[in-house]
Amino acid sequence: MVQPLVHTSLWDHGRVELVDQGSVVVADAASDRDVPVERVVRPAPHRWIWYALGGALPERNRSWVLHDTTTRTWWLRHIARSLVQVAIPIALVMALMPAGWGLRAASAGGGLALALFYSLAYMPETTENRVVKAGYPAGTATAERERAGVGRAQRESEGKRAAASRRAARYRERTGR
Repeated sequence: MVQPLVHTSLWDHGRVELVDQGSVVVADAASDRDVPVERVVRPAPHRWIWYALGGALPERNRSWVLHDTTTRTWWLRHIARSLVQVAIPIALVMALMPAGWGLRAASAGGGLALALFYSLAYMPETTENRVVKAGYPAGTATAERERAGVGRAQRESEGKRAAASRRAARYRERTGR
């Protein structure tokens, strides 16, 4: 049985260092807290294809699944996995459909559009299912993305305040106020 990990957002704030082929470790960000940091190990290409098709990954890739579904580009990664899922049916339609190339391409394009529509409609639920398969509690990925979004908004707000104060200082300097 997999013990749930108390997870903090290390992906947007922490340093990531390469350790060996296919694995990374989050280096600092939690060093001052009593929060365990899991080693992030990327799956091999054949395992990633299995994962993209909906399969579960081994235990060693558990933290990578959470990273994959919570990083800033999680939605692009989801689209890439969706495209892998429809690649085989599209290729079969293009190769085996007894019709002209125009009809084959139209059928494949329509199928691709419909598949992407449904994939995008259920994107949060699909990513949560992947995280649950990896052994995390339901809702972990959504909570992590929301927490990271709040952190990004706070940093953006601080940056805008700093820029406004610099502009105000330049204005006061120019006008002598």
